[in-house]
Amino acid sequence: MKKSASASPLRVLLTGFEPFDGEPVNPSWEAVRALDGWQTGQAIVHARQMPCVFGAAIDTLSAAIAVIQPQLVLCVGQAGGRSEMSIERVAINLDDGRIADNAGYQPIDLPVVLGGPAAYFSSLPIKAMVRDLRAAGVPASVSNTAGTFVCNHLFYGLMHLLAAVEGVRGGFVHIPYLPAQAARFPGAPSMALATLIDALRIAVATASTVHDDVRETGGQLH
Repeated sequence: MKKSASASPLRVLLTGFEPFDGEPVNPSWEAVRALDGWQTGQAIVHARQMPCVFGAAIDTLSAAIAVIQPQLVLCVGQAGGRSEMSIERVAINLDDGRIADNAGYQPIDLPVVLGGPAAYFSSLPIKAMVRDLRAAGVPASVSNTAGTFVCNHLFYGLMHLLAAVEGVRGGFVHIPYLPAQAARFPGAPSMALATLIDALRIAVATASTVHDDVRETGGQLH
């Protein structure tokens, strides 16, 4: 009897950013790079670092997608001051830098994509991801703003790219400072690197297996 061929692995592109704003490290890349080559079920992770530069971040992401040809893309960024894993719901078509990027560029009130839609929603099961993170003891919530810096820029660019590609899903997660970073900002929350790595494992596993999101509240009053 002829054996059936095993299913090809689900390629997951997981991205993190280089350090920015004078920080020596970026927790997004520290956590993401630890998962390069990690496999869960039929999914295998390919980790790539993104520059914290408007324009170049999207170009780098586009090149990585062309090479890896993933079925799922999860971009990760640092959100100093946040205390949870923030699973982003929406990216807006706006660049408005409070600070300059790593190339010294500081756009103000410019579109990410000229003539593009006002916003794109994540195509990942964001509420199921929050549910599974919380069940594992990791603080997490749905976020309704990814900011207006390079994180939102990359998130919007990702979803704009995927709008023209059938069958590929994508989204964005913001993560807190590492403890060593937070120590420089008294009162700032943080999350241990080991916890961040485990949390991303959960996020990837859920995103790669859940296609229809759970229907439960994830909204906010303000």
